[in-house]
This record gives sequence, structure tokens and C-alpha cells, in this order.
Amino acid sequence: MPHSLTTPDQVIQQLNWRYATKQFDPSRKISDATWAALEHSLVLSPSSFGLQPWKFFVVRNPALRQQLRKHAWSQAQVTDASHLVVLAIKKDVGNTEVDQFVERMATVRQVPTETLDGYSNMVKGFLAEPPYPITMDNWATRQVYVALGFLMYSAAMLGVDTCPMEGFEQDKFNELLQLPEQGYSAVVLCAVGYRADDDKYATLPKVRYATETVLGYYD
Repeated sequence: MPHSLTTPDQVIQQLNWRYATKQFDPSRKISDATWAALEHSLVLSPSSFGLQPWKFFVVRNPALRQQLRKHAWSQAQVTDASHLVVLAIKKDVGNTEVDQFVERMATVRQVPTETLDGYSNMVKGFLAEPPYPITMDNWATRQVYVALGFLMYSAAMLGVDTCPMEGFEQDKFNELLQLPEQGYSAVVLCAVGYRADDDKYATLPKVRYATETVLGYYD
């Protein structure tokens, strides 16, 4: 088992430090090495069946970000943060995506594709008849939020601020980024950068329910 690089206290310290940053310092940019690590945290994010029904679009064009801001309640995070990530679902996930992933798995693990038939059939069966009422787009959305959590946690551990954002016009973002043509649809945004010194929200106490209210145990 690898030696832990952090202590329990350090994890709690960083989770207490993070907050949904409302004002970013537009003059502070994330270093290439730090950003590469954050991108990799998205790549390494877990998903149901490992299927990864998503794509993450990093908007670097300042003019495009100004356009997007108009369709995100004019929230400054869209333009002022060092980076803006649009997390999108793969639309209408089905057998094609399963076959593509099986091919990828066979290549990476260097096994014959036919040895993965059991896995393939299981996933296809789930997608065709989920054991609970859900559309495939809603199922994919659940997976995207796991990746969002991974990104935000990784950023906090690196001392980088984030702000997850659902307040945007999905249709306009899809149109401006031409996502439907690529088979994707925007679900949530994440602004990533460094807080401004005068962001009043940075010093507000966290409001969370007590542990005994949030957690239950069966011993």
C-alpha cells in the first residue's frame, strides 16, 4: 500500500479552506504544472462501469468567455477565473460507447476483446433496462458530478480555488461551444483559479450540519 502523502488533519484543513469562490483574482494564473495535474484529476475520475460518459471542455478564449458570461447570469467567475471548465455529458449513451470502451480496455490491458464479453453484455443490459427509473442522460449527469467533485478536491489539495456553477443557459452554452454537433451537452461549469483578496465570502464561517445529523451508522 503506498504511503499517504497527506495526513488526515491536512485533508480536513484544505476542505475547510475551500469555498465556492465568488471573486477571483484575474491577474493570478494557474501554473502549467498545476493545471496539468488538475486536468489529469478529471481523466482519472471514476464513473459507473468505468464508462466515462463525458467530456470536459476548457474554455481558454477570452472573447468566447465574455460571450458565455452573458448567458451565465453575468457571473464574474466565468471571465475572471484563471480557467473555465464546462463539464458535459455524452448524449444518449448506448452500445456504441460500450463497444468503444471495451476496445480501449482490451488495448490498455492487453487482453483479447472477446474475454470482455461478460462485462460488455452486463453494461449493455444495464443501459437497456436500468434497475431504477432513469434516462441515460440523467445517468451520465450523475457521473459528471463525480468528476466535478474530483476536480474540486484535487484543486483544494493544491491550494487552488474553484466555484461550481449551475446558473447558466444550457442551450446557449451548447450553441456557442457547438457541443450537440459533437454529441455532448453542458451540465455544469467549474471556474478554477485564485480568490481575490477582497472576496468577502472567503472569511465567512462554513455552515454545515453537525456530523451526527449528516451521518448514520449500522453496527
